[in-house]
Amino acid sequence: MKKILASLMVLVFTFAVAGLSFAADNPVKGTVTKIEDKKITVIDEKGNEASFEVKDAAGLKVGDKVEIKNGVVKKAKESDMDKKAPKSKY
Repeated sequence: MKKILASLMVLVFTFAVAGLSFAADNPVKGTVTKIEDKKITVIDEKGNEASFEVKDAAGLKVGDKVEIKNGVVKKAKESDMDKKAPKSKY
């Protein structure tokens, strides 16, 4: 029983670490909804909200469109954020 529990804990830990490392490499794009010191909250285009510890939040304000990767936040260009579907001519 102890071996099964220990194996299960190792497995859970392994997947948790792998998930965090995968998430750190993928940039997150969205709109800033909240700023607290070096912690910002962003809502993406799908409506998902997430908070991030960033290295520097200076110069950001609520409503800014940003891209976050590896704790570094950059203001996104409007054209990068608005690439959804082409507008209809009609």
